[in-house]
Amino acid sequence: ACIAAGASPVAAARAVGEALGGPVGEALGRGAAEVRLGGEPGGAWSGLSAVPGAGPLARLLERADVSGLPAAGPAARLAAQARADWARTTTARARRAAVMVTAPVGLCFLPAFIAVGVLPVVIGLAAGALGDGGGGG
Repeated sequence: ACIAAGASPVAAARAVGEALGGPVGEALGRGAAEVRLGGEPGGAWSGLSAVPGAGPLARLLERADVSGLPAAGPAARLAAQARADWARTTTARARRAAVMVTAPVGLCFLPAFIAVGVLPVVIGLAAGALGDGGGGG
């Protein structure tokens, strides 16, 4: 949003870093500060590329600093891809949780099903078979 609004990649990285915090926010702020102080873009964004999952963003910021090309389109694509990856990961975790919950629930209800549903039928069949077999004719 910062880049789309016209901010430079460095100013956008600084603003997002301050707002975000955490390891990604610190790496963004540190990289922006290094570039503002005249550091080489490749070295300035290397701290961000060390954060898991932030490599493409670091390369984008480096290219934007070196070439001066607009970064709004590529940044929007990276954001969309990150959201899609997050949604896939969340869905996979939810499915795993559903499977993990099913086993204990099944183990809790299986004895009750046997005691209430199956056992009376078996006892009734056994009583009927024993009652009919002893007095035949």
